[in-house]
Amino acid sequence: MVSITHCWRKARIDLVLLLLGACLAGALPSGVRAQAVTSEVTQFQLEGSSEGLLLSAAVAFELPPSIEDALLKGVSMFFVAQADVYRERWYWTDKKVASAERSMRLVYLPLSRRWRLNVSSGSLGAIRPAVALNQSFDTLNEAMAVIQRLSRWKIAEADEIDDRPHIVVFNFRLDVTQLPRPLQIGALGQADWSISVTARKPYLRESSK
Repeated sequence: MVSITHCWRKARIDLVLLLLGACLAGALPSGVRAQAVTSEVTQFQLEGSSEGLLLSAAVAFELPPSIEDALLKGVSMFFVAQADVYRERWYWTDKKVASAERSMRLVYLPLSRRWRLNVSSGSLGAIRPAVALNQSFDTLNEAMAVIQRLSRWKIAEADEIDDRPHIVVFNFRLDVTQLPRPLQIGALGQADWSISVTARKPYLRESSK
């Protein structure tokens, strides 16, 4: 009897969480929810230095009201920037020689009415993420300005790049897989929860001669 009661309570909790996720993802009229998020890379620069290969980029998009609403309800949002460096090979597929990832967790703190941004050089879901930045902001716009701009981000060590042509593939996305599972289900298939953009750029290291 105890086991049945426990299972029934757990099922009710799961149902409540599922409905909460659906409400957060679908709080707007259907005509608004179907509107896709327009994202674009407005700046993409590569710089070779003694430190390695550095990337600077800017991504432009507007947060949909459904995501802002979820943030104000205490749901953390995770944005991921990823860069893969490939060495071109005419005789075979290009070889990946380096890869870098930057994870950004944005959360609203209702008590202080401030926004907190945690930045990691790897996945924030790792056991010991390498946190590079913890910062607070007065407004959402200020926090998003930091998220949408990367400055001189090292994506490869100097010895990983040689004098042959390379291609850098830059990706930026809202990582819905790190949302609470009920919200993942609610956001599935919703166009306004799909924030993703990709850009490619060739790179050739300057000769030291």
